[in-house]
This record gives sequence, C-alpha cells and structure tokens, in this order.
Amino acid sequence: MSLPPDPNAAFQAMFQAGNSMAQGFSQFLADQQQKMAATQQGVNPTAWAAESEALKSLQQEWMGRHAQLWQAMLGKAPGQSAPQVASAPAGDKRFDHPAWTESPIYDYLRQAYLINAEYMKRMADAAPVADGQAKDRMRFMTRQMVDAMAPSNYLATNPEFIKTALETKGESIQRGIQNLLEDMRKGRISMTDDTAFEVGRNLAITPGAVVYENDLMQLLQYSPTTDKVAARPFLMVPPCINKYYILDLQPENSVVRYAVEQGNTVFLISWKNVQADLGHLTWDDYIERGALEAIKVVQDICQVEQINALGFCVGGTILGSALSVARIRGENPVASLTLLTTLLDFADSGEIGCLVDETAVQAREATIGKGGLLRGSELASVFSSLRANDLIWQYVVGNYLKGNKPPAFDLLYWNADATNLPGPFLAWYLRNMYLENNLRVPGKLQMCGVKADLGRVDMPAFVYASREDHIVPWKSAYQSRGLLGGDTTFVLGASGHIAGVINPATKNKRSHWLNDSTTANADEWFDTATETKGSWWPVWADWLAQQAGGQVPARVRLGSKAHPPGEPAPGSYVKEKA
Repeated sequence: MSLPPDPNAAFQAMFQAGNSMAQGFSQFLADQQQKMAATQQGVNPTAWAAESEALKSLQQEWMGRHAQLWQAMLGKAPGQSAPQVASAPAGDKRFDHPAWTESPIYDYLRQAYLINAEYMKRMADAAPVADGQAKDRMRFMTRQMVDAMAPSNYLATNPEFIKTALETKGESIQRGIQNLLEDMRKGRISMTDDTAFEVGRNLAITPGAVVYENDLMQLLQYSPTTDKVAARPFLMVPPCINKYYILDLQPENSVVRYAVEQGNTVFLISWKNVQADLGHLTWDDYIERGALEAIKVVQDICQVEQINALGFCVGGTILGSALSVARIRGENPVASLTLLTTLLDFADSGEIGCLVDETAVQAREATIGKGGLLRGSELASVFSSLRANDLIWQYVVGNYLKGNKPPAFDLLYWNADATNLPGPFLAWYLRNMYLENNLRVPGKLQMCGVKADLGRVDMPAFVYASREDHIVPWKSAYQSRGLLGGDTTFVLGASGHIAGVINPATKNKRSHWLNDSTTANADEWFDTATETKGSWWPVWADWLAQQAGGQVPARVRLGSKAHPPGEPAPGSYVKEKA
C-alpha cells in the first residue's frame, strides 16, 4: 500500500479532523452536564465550563499526545517500526492484524482513534454529575459513540478489508455483499453458523417429556439417569426474555443434564414465545400461572409437600416474587432456593439501567402497557448494544468487510433465537423493578392479591453471581442475601452473565470465589474470599444434595395419571420463532 502524494497534508488533515471531533464531543458533554445540573440538586451548572481547569488539563494532555504522535509518524524512516504512542487496551483485538502497522496512514488512524477514545472516556468520567445513574448513562453513551467511531468498522479506514480483497481478487467483497443481503433478509446480524444447530437435534436434547402445559408455559420433566434420586424434586425457572435451552445446550455443557446426573428429578419451565393473542399477559400471570402453577404440578406428580427450585436471571426474580406470594398465603412449597445471576435489589441494575428512565418507561406504558408486544428483534438489539464491540461491530467487520462466515457457536445461536414479551408484563417490570426498585421494600408491591415481602422467603438459598456480569452486577446480586429471610450461601464465579453460569464441571475452566462470611458488605466478602480454580457447579451440587430430603428410587415413568407425559422434550413452545 503506497502513501498519498503528500503524507504531511494527510496527517495534518487527520489531526484537524480528530481535533474537531474531540472538541465537539467535549462541548457536547459539557452541554449535557449543564442540562442535567439544572434538575439535580448539589451540582454546579458551571462546574464543567469550557474554561475550567479540569477540562483544560484534559484537553492539553490530549493535544500533547496527538502532537507527539504526529511528529513521531512524520519522523519515521522507511522500513522502521511505527512508534507506539497509543496502544489498545488488553483484550482489544480490533487492531491485531499486521496491516494496521504496515502503512503509516493506517497506523496513524489506529493510534489517533485510541487517543481520542481514551480522551472521550476520561471526559465522561470527569464530568461533575452528582446523580450516579446519570453518570453511568453518560459513560454508556460515550462508549457507544467511541465503539461506533472505530476505523476498523469502515471500508475506507480498515486496511484488512483492502488486504483481504486483494488476496482474494475481490471475492471477499462479493461474499461480504452476499452476507449483508442475507442478514438484511433475516433482520439481524449473523453471529454464528445458523445451519449448525437445531433445537431438538443437537441442542436441548436431554431426554424428557412435556407433562403439563397452559397458554403461558410447558412444564418439562427429564428422565432419571441414576437408580436413586433426591426425595425432593427440582424445578428450574429460566428467564422469559430468552429461551430456556441456555440451561440445556449440548450434552457437554448442559446444566439440566448435570442436575439429572447428580441424582435429581428435574423439571423445567419452557415459556411460551408470546404472539399478539397473548399481548395482554401481566407480571401476575407469570407468577400465578407460571412459577406457582409449575410448583403445584411438580408437587402433585411426585406426591411431595416441598420441592427444591432454581431461578435464573429474570426467572429468579419471578421465582423469588412467587415464593413471597406463597409464603404470605400461608404456603411453604419450596425447601431450598437457588438464584443464578438474579436481581432482587435493582439499586445498581447494570448497563440495562442506563436505558431505563421515566421517559422511556412512560413511552412503553403508553404504547404497549395495556396490551401489545415488545418484539424479540428489538429486545435482542438492546442486549447486543450493551457489548457492541463483541456482538455488533465484530460481525460487521468479519461478515461484511472481510466476507467471512462466523463459526458455529451454540451460545451465540441461542443468543440470536429471540423471544417476544407481552407489553403489560414489560411495562410493569421496568417501572417497579428497574425504575422504582419496589421489590426490595416489604409490603410495597401488590402481586397476585397480596403485598410482597422477600423477608418471608426464608428457606436456605444458594446465590450465585458472575464477577464480570454487565447485566446483573455481582454486588447487586449479593444484596439478595440481606433481603431473603433464610440462611444464604454466596458463590462468585469468573466471567460474565452467561459464560460464568455455563461453566461445565467436566471442562473445569475459570475459577470461583468462596467465603463463609455473612457480612452485608460485598467488598468485605470478596476481600476475604478464597479463589478456587475450576467450575462452581460441584459446590452447588454438594449444597443441593444437602437439601435432598433423603433418597428414593428413581421414578421409572414420567408424569402421573393426572399429568401424563405428552410430546417429548424439548416440547413445541421453545421451537416457536419470534
């Protein structure tokens, strides 16, 4: 790749463009700060004016780094390695290809972008905004802008596009256009090879059957693999915002199969992928006709007074709410509770909270709050935007610029298998959980005709969180210990919201932290916790075995006379498309 006729002019033009961009962004953040300050007590509207010392210091440092980069690039002799004024953060692979350093033009673009990106993020961090949620929202929007501006995302500024096109004699461009057209037809960006997986063929294949269904959910029971099983059956309540088979991917990474192999009679809710005819469903429906109905059916099939139960993500919030309702009604159907990456206290609700404010919630209430759907495609786009570099831009570059097909990956296949949500359920959930954080307050929320109180949920609980979780921050999950009324065991795993949970014991990757301390302070717990290599699943299995209520011979037949087995697992609800 050759330089333009006047590289000095090119560098100067890039510098001036970067200067204008960063100066404009500085003013944008300053304007936003002043607007927020007008409605927030204790914030000085002039605290971050353009002439402030803090802002001047940041700008001077930024200009100094650009000047250093400019001079270094101009002084580079042919054949020399490019000077590294700015380097990508650890784990950032966008600029790993040698093509970024083979030409001083692209090397300059890369380093100038990294300088600008760091400057913008530091500007957002330095903004004197008193409201923590407003500050988080500013950081979130800044990251969205920074990620979108990366030169790796665009044809004209990505040398890998040019290099690949030359090496393939233009075939990569043709493939990229084909990939783009296919994704436009799908209405989403392809993240994996969709042809490699099929629910019921190589995903969600743990043997079992549907033993009950209503218009909201199917209840699956799985076939035992041990001669004896725990006397108390085990019910899993997955999130309704995506499909249950995240807990039953392939045999080697299936939580369901693992629980069966540990000697449990396992039941699981498969939520309906609702369409327009069910757009009236509410939060109470998911409690009464979902979690509580499933508990009663499991009790009836196994002829027991108590079962063990697990809730994952929103499924844990639904299950915790349902058990509160049951206890206030004088019922005690669950002997132990497992919560995986679940929020009960939404004070710090992660990056999703950056998208939820009064205006957004009112808009949902006005449009679908009385009936209607939040389409699965919109929901999937929201979650992808939380990690745009990993779940959007990586595939824009790979699929369209380079003309590649993404490799087969079961977790990303599941991630793209979207679900719809009923509007009344969503609007109520956003307001009462994310916006007003009402569930944590005893007696504040009316659910299923009673006033909820998590303190009445007093059975032993196993609370798991993932350390890098951006959807359920681990310290927020830790707060569940102070809300539940019984003894709690807390385990912290490595990685994120999904990868941290799906960490099979057979592969024994990553690590987890253990501590017997019951302190109310999450930081204190972590400071004295012990890191242990490998999966957290065996720790949970040992804890669950203590809640078994004894051993009984495994049930040979699934279901019961009142609830005979129907279609084989995974059932039909999970196969419905949004």
